[in-house]
Amino acid sequence: MAQYVDGFVIPVPRANVDAYRRIARKASKVWLEYGALQYMECMGDDVKPGKQTSFPQAVKLKEDEVAWFSWIVYKSRKHRDSVNAKVMKDPRLASMMDGKGCPFDAKRMIYGGFKVMVQG
Repeated sequence: MAQYVDGFVIPVPRANVDAYRRIARKASKVWLEYGALQYMECMGDDVKPGKQTSFPQAVKLKEDEVAWFSWIVYKSRKHRDSVNAKVMKDPRLASMMDGKGCPFDAKRMIYGGFKVMVQG
């Protein structure tokens, strides 16, 4: 079965890790409630700047920040679009979506949708 994945890399200030984790737990429940198949949020542990490019360079990571790599799995792109339309209207995430309650610099977040081509 072909699946679809939204992937994200974000810079989270170390001082805001607990706040971000609380938001991520809430977001996970909401996305899964609306039908996402899987929701993962991972904090960088062995993520070094590269010579050409890397996660830290991609989000212009500052010394007091840590890179998070996250993804959400869906049945298809159509399913993703349907789930995300519901998520974006959910009042439980309103403060995160308006930018005011966001514990990281959303302007430096990178994200995209991906077709799954190989699955083990």
